Amino acid sequence: PTEEPVAATAPERDLDIVTLLPFDGIPAIDNPHFFPDLETANMFYNDGELVLGVEIDGDARAYSVPLLSSHEIVNDVVGGKPIAVTW
Repeated sequence: PTEEPVAATAPERDLDIVTLLPFDGIPAIDNPHFFPDLETANMFYNDGELVLGVEIDGDARAYSVPLLSSHEIVNDVVGGKPIAVTW
């Protein structure tokens, strides 16, 4: 160990920024629809599938992580409060 500060400078690199998607190319989900019951949901999802769960004032939602991987954000109202779920 040394008492002297260690200084390092990263070498400058000339990199191009490449845009792969147009502006707003990944659409948000603004009016999510949910299955009416767990039995119906189980017909479409596998055991162990990851979800993000939210519960506010007794109102609960589960957002599919694989679905969020395609959309990245869900705008919803849970328990009367507007929320944004991101992945």
